[in-house]
Amino acid sequence: MKKLILRILSVIFVTLLLLVIGLYGVMWILVKGPSSAAKQQFVCAVQESSAMGWVANLYLSQAEIDEILEKNRMQEVAQGTVSDTDLIHIAEQEENTEDPNAEVNGTPQEEPEIQIEDVMGTTYRGKMMIVKDPSRIFVGTVEEFKEGTGQVVADIAKRYGAVGGINGGEFVDMGSYAYSAMPVGCVISQGNVLAGSMDEVYNITGFNKDNILVVGKMTLRQAIEMGIRDCVHTLHETGPFLIINGEPLSVPDTSVYGGGKNPRTAIGQRADGSVLLLTVDGRQANSIGATFKELVYIMQDYGAVNAAAMDGGTSTQMVYNGEVVNSPYSPTGPRTCPTAYLVAP
Repeated sequence: MKKLILRILSVIFVTLLLLVIGLYGVMWILVKGPSSAAKQQFVCAVQESSAMGWVANLYLSQAEIDEILEKNRMQEVAQGTVSDTDLIHIAEQEENTEDPNAEVNGTPQEEPEIQIEDVMGTTYRGKMMIVKDPSRIFVGTVEEFKEGTGQVVADIAKRYGAVGGINGGEFVDMGSYAYSAMPVGCVISQGNVLAGSMDEVYNITGFNKDNILVVGKMTLRQAIEMGIRDCVHTLHETGPFLIINGEPLSVPDTSVYGGGKNPRTAIGQRADGSVLLLTVDGRQANSIGATFKELVYIMQDYGAVNAAAMDGGTSTQMVYNGEVVNSPYSPTGPRTCPTAYLVAP
């Protein structure tokens, strides 16, 4: 019996060893092989993961890693850059007094207020939620910002009675520990300032009192003076602006990608005021993920005038009617977070 157990343990050990050697060899080929594209994608992808960032250092010096990251860095805007609200013309939302079940020639005529469409690319699958009325979009949060565990978007939505939403801004994540109930930067929710310093500069993505999505680099004080009612902050490296005033903020070199292929979340707005909520699945066999440049292309395809990325990776999640509609890659389900962009009923 003892010999049998030892044989089983030996087989398990050898199998694991071969898997590790094989995985190391595959990654070595990606980094040291002839493909510059594969090398860039590998480095960017692992560096954007808080848990796997160290892997690139097994093959490359820090100077080589920094060079690749800088080359793939999305265009950063100067302080004071703010989207032009005059480019958005929101149609007045009329109260629907007609029977929603009314049909003309057997076909329902009511245009859906919320649509969810599949988004597909060569290396990714995702979901786009289109919300016709921008006044329904707001920032929801955990009950208390603290050094502890946050909530998944479904639970935040339930707390507010929201019908849907996506994850919002980032949280404190130092790799070795994380406080998913503690946001990074500023947060305004339904007109209430919940986090941030008045004169500190943030990358702000939020809605003003006219329900127009505003993206820009400004202080919290300036955001309040502009009438921002709901907003979050994201670091440029992990949640950059994608489109401002119809102009894409991408990397200038066509040979690079603007980040690695990872799970992504983004928010945008069309000229008619419709809000675009996007999630892209990643780190899965049928959906490796998307780069920031690919997020730009998706948002352009949907007519976004302004758009910005939110926190991504394991945080990426979209919910509708209490159900997660995308496919988070974590086997334990979506990661908890401190904030979410929600859709009011």
